[in-house]
Amino acid sequence: MKEADQAQCIGPAPARTSYLCVDKILEAARISGAAAIHPGYGFLSENADFADAVIDAGLIWIGAPSSAIRAMGLKDAAKSLMAKAGVPVTPGYLGADQRPERLQQEADGIGYPVLIKAIAGGGGKGMRRVETASDFAEALQSCRREAGSAFGDDRVLIEKYVTRPRHIEVQIFGDTHGNIVHLFERDCSVQRRHQKVIEEAPAPGMDAQTRAALCGIAVNAARAVNYVGAGTIEFIADASEGLRADRIWFMEMNTRLQVEHPVTEAITGEDLVEWQFRVASGKVLPKRQDELAINGWAVEARLYAESPANDFLPSIGPLTHLQLPSGIRVDSGVAQGDEVTAFFDPMIAKLIAHEPTREAACSKLANACAEVEIWPVRANAGLLVRALQHSSFVSGDIDTGFINRNAETLAAPFIPSDSAQATAASVILRRRSGSTWDRLTGFRLNAPEEGRVRVQINDDVYEVGLGTVIPDAELAAVAGKMILFGAGNAWEFSAPKSESSLGSDGPSDGTIRSPMPGRIASVLVAEGQIVTKGTRLLVIEAMKMENGMTAASEGKVEAISVKVGDQVSEGMFLMKISSLT
Repeated sequence: MKEADQAQCIGPAPARTSYLCVDKILEAARISGAAAIHPGYGFLSENADFADAVIDAGLIWIGAPSSAIRAMGLKDAAKSLMAKAGVPVTPGYLGADQRPERLQQEADGIGYPVLIKAIAGGGGKGMRRVETASDFAEALQSCRREAGSAFGDDRVLIEKYVTRPRHIEVQIFGDTHGNIVHLFERDCSVQRRHQKVIEEAPAPGMDAQTRAALCGIAVNAARAVNYVGAGTIEFIADASEGLRADRIWFMEMNTRLQVEHPVTEAITGEDLVEWQFRVASGKVLPKRQDELAINGWAVEARLYAESPANDFLPSIGPLTHLQLPSGIRVDSGVAQGDEVTAFFDPMIAKLIAHEPTREAACSKLANACAEVEIWPVRANAGLLVRALQHSSFVSGDIDTGFINRNAETLAAPFIPSDSAQATAASVILRRRSGSTWDRLTGFRLNAPEEGRVRVQINDDVYEVGLGTVIPDAELAAVAGKMILFGAGNAWEFSAPKSESSLGSDGPSDGTIRSPMPGRIASVLVAEGQIVTKGTRLLVIEAMKMENGMTAASEGKVEAISVKVGDQVSEGMFLMKISSLT
């Protein structure tokens, strides 16, 4: 918006009252005198009715034809169409019978684990992995609720879950003259909650023969729907024996520009948004297939407002302090002073590094993520640093379970080193007058010498200069608090806060409070019910995702203060579990 000539307000949050209101967007276009509408890469970009409405209003639609959106928008229909076109698809159930008992029967027949997916889904919404038959019914209900809320369609399909899956996708582009090209592949395997976290191009371990076969399949898939514009053919690959053409299956097609398109732009040197505008104006694609080539390696990290140490729960609030890195490409829609709310996606920025080799690109991006400073909103920058430096990631040994498998180290709460804390203490002493004994928990101050101070932490004594600068961390005053930033992490120096898992820790009196603002999607227990440790109590919907709360120990549900549909604020009382002892 800062670079736009003008901006039109289309209404307040939530999205259904503004961003998703077609009439309001068309009215904004009329007022501004716009000749065309680019839908971005949100839900409207794959809304065929919106595409038709734009064209009917006499405007240019900068996106895929509504016919292609409809053909590929429902996963079951898209898979059937691709199968007829000779594109390999993942084994599963695509039937119209949506009775829970039929879906359970099909899942049992496919064999567990299976994946339940919303047929109108995208962005990881309405998707659940189910390990056993006993877990299916609850997962189906949750998946349907989330899909209905996000897409207005709660129908699902069932797929066989690949145990070592790689998420590989191919960028394709078509014009109105019948030309279709691919711009090579991307690897988006590093995910959490089925949402992408780190993407790169090209894919690690992809040889020329497999690339040619995969990209050829993608082009054929696009031709099957007479595709025009930017699109992505997504595949699931069984990585248990490396990337092989006969172990890669069509998953879905996104009829839009993807969030991760910058890595493709980096390795090809092409501006894909410019291509979109050219195609929408009726021009021929800027380049033929033989004119496109891969140059170097690009890696993108998604900077999310969330707490990895707290099961990746969304974090909301003001961006009182925000510092993004320099020296790389940064795509962001927020600035210091803005606020992260519960109504929209938690992504703060995309950070993209491009270098001649994968090793260099990953190292550059890790260093950039380490420069990120955000407070008081929690963010995943520290996790990004650890992931990019992890030995498995560096070697290319990745799949969609990489983060979950290494969560203990990747998502661990940040605690700065004793030496960094000692140096921070010296900085605070330099800035403050008088005693700091009651403000520096965990520190012991010995008699300072001229220009130096001795700080004891546990059994170790550090002597640091009052002007010492922490080599790998920065200390900043934010809203009256001293915050230590380092390696992408943030730590409140004066009053350290521990992270707690959702619903598994809390007051000893059994009080359950909301860890975030959101809407109550379901209440799974009743007053008077006996619950055991791990029993799901309720589900809160926030930032387009469902977040379950579980009992910390055995007990009796003494009181419930909320019902389905209620809006709750952070810290709001939800229920109380009394001890049985």
